[in-house]
Amino acid sequence: MANSSAPSQQAAGIYARGVAATLTLTASLRPAALDARRGVVRLHPEVLAALGLRAGDPIALTGRRESAGIAAPAEAGASRALLYADDLLLGNLGLRDGGQVTVAAARLRAATSVTLTGPAQIAAVVSPEMLRLALLGKVVTVGDNVSLLPQDVSLTSLDPGVFEAARRSLSNTVGYAWTSALLTVVAADPGPGALVTMDTAVGWRHGHATHAPGSVLAPAHHPSDSPAPVATVQLDDLPGLRAQAEQLTELLDLGFHHREVLAKLGTTVSLGVLVTGPAGSGKSDLVHAVAAGVEARVVPLWAPELAALTNNDAAGRLREAAGQVRAPGPAVLLVADVDALAPREQPGPLSTVFRQLVGELIRDGEAVVCTTSRPESVDPALHSPGLLAHEIAVPLPDAALRREQLAVLTRGMPLDEHVRLDDVAGRTPGFVAADLAALSREAGVRAALRHRREGEPPVVLMADFDAALEVVRPTSMAESSLELAKVTLDDVGDMAEVKQTLTESVLWPLSYPDAFSRLGVEPPRGVLLYGPPGCGKTFLVKAIAGTGKANVLSVKGAELLSKWVGESERAVRELFRRAREAAPTLVFLDEVDALAPTRGQATDGGTTDRVVAALLTELDGVESLRNVVVIGATNRPDLVDPALLRPGRLERLVFVPPPDADARAEILRTASKSVPLAADVDLPSLAASLDRFSAADCAALIRESALAAMRESLEATEVTAAHVALARERVRPSLDPAQVAWLAAYAEQQQSRG
Repeated sequence: MANSSAPSQQAAGIYARGVAATLTLTASLRPAALDARRGVVRLHPEVLAALGLRAGDPIALTGRRESAGIAAPAEAGASRALLYADDLLLGNLGLRDGGQVTVAAARLRAATSVTLTGPAQIAAVVSPEMLRLALLGKVVTVGDNVSLLPQDVSLTSLDPGVFEAARRSLSNTVGYAWTSALLTVVAADPGPGALVTMDTAVGWRHGHATHAPGSVLAPAHHPSDSPAPVATVQLDDLPGLRAQAEQLTELLDLGFHHREVLAKLGTTVSLGVLVTGPAGSGKSDLVHAVAAGVEARVVPLWAPELAALTNNDAAGRLREAAGQVRAPGPAVLLVADVDALAPREQPGPLSTVFRQLVGELIRDGEAVVCTTSRPESVDPALHSPGLLAHEIAVPLPDAALRREQLAVLTRGMPLDEHVRLDDVAGRTPGFVAADLAALSREAGVRAALRHRREGEPPVVLMADFDAALEVVRPTSMAESSLELAKVTLDDVGDMAEVKQTLTESVLWPLSYPDAFSRLGVEPPRGVLLYGPPGCGKTFLVKAIAGTGKANVLSVKGAELLSKWVGESERAVRELFRRAREAAPTLVFLDEVDALAPTRGQATDGGTTDRVVAALLTELDGVESLRNVVVIGATNRPDLVDPALLRPGRLERLVFVPPPDADARAEILRTASKSVPLAADVDLPSLAASLDRFSAADCAALIRESALAAMRESLEATEVTAAHVALARERVRPSLDPAQVAWLAAYAEQQQSRG
């Protein structure tokens, strides 16, 4: 359990180190990636020492206006004369890159209250508790702009899992836009440079605020403000959830309004429900809409915020919420992201208190609904009889449901007649409601910018959606490690037989699942690509993904291996969980021989044996891999465990041969599409001379030719045969004839067996 009192204890030891020194430095717009929009400034260690600062201390900054930040040491080689900050912090100072900023140590003071304002769509869905976790550890000043990106430079005593839960919840509720949303501090007590802690009352202007432990929840408002109406979610706004809404409505209506029927039948109904589904799929909105339909109040709790409190404070919040639920009239206790409060691994004392409270409420006839996007991470004890006895699953929307959701999300937008929502829905596999909302907002913003810049009518064009699709990615793919190029199988030179096999084994199951269902057959589950290094196995996967409009989760075999017992298997389970959420999905296992070697021969204490078992369980286990295809790639197919290559697993073995002269010519043509070749460059003749060159070698030859032209003259406008000849001397073939011969023999052996 994280100790939330750490920030406030740190603040309680208020100190000014007695250093009155100030320095004037030059602002440099070069933030570290982890600092971006988090209020962190980096200084040379000697500058920190001169100011009497340590990492994580607050720092007073003065440019054209005053602001504050969190100090951190700059990387090796940093200048003593520069202050490194991001665009957000420089904007708060009213400076540009190169401006002068005065720096001084600031006294550490804990903020008692902070009030913010922001975009209406953000304020409507981000709770005060979620807002406080996003601001935790930041130093705020009235008038500053702040982001929702959490920072952990000065909060090493807090459990990192709290911040991870905050990121997940923000992604769930806001979608992709949470990383770029900006808020404005409209009030802060005390004045400039106050540190946000878990004891700070954080809230929206016109809205509610969090409350310090032991205090009463009260709205945060400005004297001149009037309360804003609370937006309600209608079931008509949640297409695709009608069956789930009907199931939950029947249960709550029976428990709240028809107890006499149950009494006549001599039975009762348990109103404990666990709602599961992908992040951002509308689980909490479903509960709010159904509760409104059965005329019940909703008492919301956000589990990550409770998990960040001390045990006593969190237990007090739970009891307070239970008291509100027990007040006269139907009420639902809604606990969002319950896996943070009752984790499967190492449940703490607070989990026990939570289970007891849930049990008491349900025995008293009250309703408790918990939501999670990670059901496998929830304490199994919560599924015991008398607790969360019912489970409602919210599915990942298919293309038809995404079309309905887009129609709802864009019904207030002036769409051009050429906007094809069917096409947008087909190009958004893995998108949930929050992602589609972010996509629609991004398209609307681009239309507004064009209207302001060019004076065009305020209409959203298909081009706006195309541009939005370039930057908005599904939440489930936030950690994808394969950057997809805009290539298709048509861009792959030669290899007609290989492309045909992959089309049937990979694209058909993803593009035409209904055809397989109609014929009553299971589609192939996986494919193993094998061949010499550099012959295009990874490029083929990118081309397949581009052709099939599928998401791709890519991982190298060794990346899943961990020396800690159980961690490798957990990584495999997490990989396939994400694949199911983002379906249709390609799971690309590069260097699969390192991940799944023949069992019983490894000397790693059995780690790879357990990983193979986990892979086999995921591939043909109880939980179906619908719309998920696995592609493995290796240079050593003989080292892969044979059980992984049986039918129902990686059943299709596809040999990717080294390119022959015709294939090399196609590869050279593809690689030189954007390279201005002179008329004297004869690609077919060049390809014929590149014996033992792999596809990667051919692409490298074109790159080196262009570099040769640049070395000759930076004003060069074309690549000549002379430049290619120079590159030919530098680029050497990488194919090993012995390895190629062995792989060809292995392929013939597999073909003879088939």
